[in-house]
Amino acid sequence: MWRTSFHAADYLCPMHEKILILDFGSQYTQLIARRIRELNVYSEIVPFSKIPEIDDSIKGIILSGSPFSCRDENAPRIEIEKLLNQKPVLGICYGAQLMAQMLGGNVSASNKREYGRAVLQKTSSPEKLFGKISERSQVWMSHADTITALPEYFEVIASTDSVEIAAFKSNNHFAFPVYGVQFHPEVVHTTEGKNLLSAFVKEVCECKGDWTPASFVQETIDGLKKKIGNEQVVLGLSGGVDSTVAAVLISKAIGKNLHCIFVDNGLLRKNEFQSVLDSYQHMGLNVTGVDASEEFLNALHEVSDPEKKRKIIGKTFIDVFDREAHRIQNVKFLGQGTIYPDVIESISVHGPSQTIKSHHNVGGLPDFLKLNVVEPLRSLFKDEVRKVGAELKIDPDILNRHPFPGPGLSIRILGPVSKEKLQILRDADEIFIGNLKKYDQYDKVWQAATILLPIQSVGVMGDERTYEFTCVLRAVTSVDGMTADWSRLPDDFLSTTSSEIINQVKGINRVVYDISSKPPSTIEWE
Repeated sequence: MWRTSFHAADYLCPMHEKILILDFGSQYTQLIARRIRELNVYSEIVPFSKIPEIDDSIKGIILSGSPFSCRDENAPRIEIEKLLNQKPVLGICYGAQLMAQMLGGNVSASNKREYGRAVLQKTSSPEKLFGKISERSQVWMSHADTITALPEYFEVIASTDSVEIAAFKSNNHFAFPVYGVQFHPEVVHTTEGKNLLSAFVKEVCECKGDWTPASFVQETIDGLKKKIGNEQVVLGLSGGVDSTVAAVLISKAIGKNLHCIFVDNGLLRKNEFQSVLDSYQHMGLNVTGVDASEEFLNALHEVSDPEKKRKIIGKTFIDVFDREAHRIQNVKFLGQGTIYPDVIESISVHGPSQTIKSHHNVGGLPDFLKLNVVEPLRSLFKDEVRKVGAELKIDPDILNRHPFPGPGLSIRILGPVSKEKLQILRDADEIFIGNLKKYDQYDKVWQAATILLPIQSVGVMGDERTYEFTCVLRAVTSVDGMTADWSRLPDDFLSTTSSEIINQVKGINRVVYDISSKPPSTIEWE
């Protein structure tokens, strides 16, 4: 009988110097974390309501923005004075306003919402935070409230044409420096925002910047060796970047004691099962391929609702995986390729965020899968996973592979899934993805998908009238999938691809291109 499940992730976060980010629910909180990590400094997001003990590893604290107004009765608040005497603090937008209000300043509703680009004007006093910021630098505002009066012991260090107190600092009253800015340095529209964050992290907080892919790899492998020892680990491979990098990391630590299972759920791309299986075996991983396509398709018969599809696929995968894992003797650990956006989108743990969709690899395991969980990538964003993979010398063709949803093509077929529809979609998808690679567009796109709609329309081919399906081509640019913009693929490329799909794929007579961004749309249609 397998042991009670235990979440083993914290031991993989080495005691590097770090910046703690208190999340008040801003859509930009993850961007703050990413910008700090780009400086080779580890950043950790925690809910405002669950501030950990401030130990020596924490070099500074950032208070995020928020969709709330600090004037609201139910707005999120913290014990601000206690915090300000423990480490250097930077408040961003809501974080700055919250500090100002709780320390005796004044925050008022602005006559007009401050949203968009503004020009920063620094004061004459020399200041570390703005040491590498140009005169009249562009910043990005996004707030309805504004600070109209600062508390005692604070002074203005920057303004804009419409905001007198665009940035402020403490006047040596607290044990550590305290700063607040009413703009967002983490977004690209603040053109020198990275310089500001670098000044806070490197000069104010005096971080050395030693958190690199190389250090992550070595410390993670060492941590895995220590935790797992000579025990057996089972891991479900998907063919994607995350599970592959997780598998290689664990394999580096324990070798053949890692047992990988690659399940064909019948919802993969054309010829993907065999090609991915071959690539894994060439990498020296201990992999077993399992064809369970009929089992999945039978379970999905006539199911239309996308969340039901996800739950059915998740349950069936666990059934298959459990069956196959029991063929391996003395398994004590389950390896997973969970990454940070999976956690953020699946569980509301970082402030008042919302669940967007369920994921198959987060949120806990059924009681009968009684294994210790190993998630070496849980704290990383997608681009960081790729950097770690490059450090591990994993084939760029695998590392640069577009994200592919766990439920596979089932959520790219709107409505019930059938073998006929899967064949139509696979053929169209092969042309689209193949052309992206052929015409050097694949690496310019973060994710591309072909979606089959439950819509048939009239067409004409030769002298015959057709009544066939419509497919959607979807391609987006992004960094980590949290936000995305539609890709401006060349007109000639779209024309060629559309023509080839209609002429070569029996069952499709109309092709459309999706030009919506995330938000408000999602990357996948379901």
